[in-house]
Amino acid sequence: MRRQNLSAFIEGALMIGIATILSFIKVFQAPYGGSVTLGSMVPIILYSVRHGAAKGVLAGTVYGLLQLVIEPYIVHPAQVILDYPLAFGLLGLAGLFGGRIYLGIPAGILGRFLSHLLSGVIFFASYAPEGMNALVYSAIYNGSYLLPELVISLLAVRFVLYRFIRKNEGSGDSG
Repeated sequence: MRRQNLSAFIEGALMIGIATILSFIKVFQAPYGGSVTLGSMVPIILYSVRHGAAKGVLAGTVYGLLQLVIEPYIVHPAQVILDYPLAFGLLGLAGLFGGRIYLGIPAGILGRFLSHLLSGVIFFASYAPEGMNALVYSAIYNGSYLLPELVISLLAVRFVLYRFIRKNEGSGDSG
């Protein structure tokens, strides 16, 4: 049991490291935080699917705190909690679906979206164009980078799984 826990811990640390590296490869950077990356959430989601929601939430929270250190955008202490440890921690919701990764990916990213949405309504409403509802503004702003992230994450997992399955099919014994 200890060996399994150690292996899971090491894998979590590696996934957080890979996610952090991927977070530097930006396709689009939003002006007030948030970006479209080369699948930076995928390692945390994969870890969550493999080890469950509890460990996934922990890994996501650590990743969020690391993002806070690397690229902070701070307006209020409660906003920091919503936009960093909570938002990234909610990526761990992917682990609630067992091995069904194509359900886990949207669930984790939706959790992150909802945390950023709430932060946007509470702390960034003043950035909304005059006459625009704060909820609508926050949904559009956060959706502008998380929806492409969702698509990239789904495609990245599809590609990785396809390559892995294809590679393993070619190496099997034939008899």
